[in-house]
Amino acid sequence: MDSTVRPLEIRTLGPRSRTLLHELGTTLAAAYGSLSNPRCRQAISAFAANMDGELREKIRPPATDSGICVVRGLFVDERSLGRTPPIWSAVDEAASLPTDLQMLLLGSMIGRPFGWRGQQEGRLVNNVMPARGYENVQTGASSSLLLSPHTEDAFHPHRSHVFLLSCIRNVDAVATTISSVRDVELSTADRATLLRPTIPIMPDLTYGDMERWGPAGPIPTLWERSDGLCLRYDPDFTPWTEADPEYQAAYRRLSQELERVGRRVVLEPGDVAIVDNDVVVHGRVPFTARFDGTDRWLKRVNIAMPDRPRPVTELDENGYGQQVEYLCLESK
Repeated sequence: MDSTVRPLEIRTLGPRSRTLLHELGTTLAAAYGSLSNPRCRQAISAFAANMDGELREKIRPPATDSGICVVRGLFVDERSLGRTPPIWSAVDEAASLPTDLQMLLLGSMIGRPFGWRGQQEGRLVNNVMPARGYENVQTGASSSLLLSPHTEDAFHPHRSHVFLLSCIRNVDAVATTISSVRDVELSTADRATLLRPTIPIMPDLTYGDMERWGPAGPIPTLWERSDGLCLRYDPDFTPWTEADPEYQAAYRRLSQELERVGRRVVLEPGDVAIVDNDVVVHGRVPFTARFDGTDRWLKRVNIAMPDRPRPVTELDENGYGQQVEYLCLESK
């Protein structure tokens, strides 16, 4: 990591906030039994809208251009949650429900939590753990290879503005990698080149066969937001080597810069990373999965923030047919 990278922003929940979230999660789980219950979803939004005090202060997007903060102190009952499942579809939904509800309460304080209908069967809370057969595949279920730094769901115009990563288990201290585009150093020429729509980004394998939607149009790798530079980056699913030589060279230099300014963040049980998906790219270091119920287990919640505009050209994208499923239909 470069010595000029900003310090990691840490926020710690106090005992009162920790207890409140835990009690709300268990109470809502007992009252409604499932996230498929519309009344449960409405209750989450209602409680989140009325949160104030310390929780409202702690649960907000990152305050610096580092694009990430870590909130510590979420209650995690590893015994009730059980062993790390062998694959996302094997998660005990009833056991996970109180924790998932806590995550959605946090997400609803920031924006609108959503899931993808084509990923993990539309679940609002995704589970990330190593799976046999995926050790060397560029998805969150991998383990043996470096999960390349990328924008979450970069292929889609409705990708999350912010997402949460909550740690359930990480006995091997497997690090998440984070790089902020606002820490990189690019020449004026490279920046101008990467602001130009040149190449598409494809979905990863977790979304199934997307070929029927036809070829995607070119998009810019960099774009501007009112508060600074943003990026849309997923090199393993981007045919950037088919671009013109000038673009290839600029893209390669951006990749080198993202590596230079990268940091490693080791999440522990009860940690929740709040990640600005427009400012940082994230990945994961390689590790050896045991598949014995003790491997790393994270939960992820995607969050839309309608007050954060993106380039108007994204309105013309088809998103390869992928549709979002919001926690609630009404705007926050």
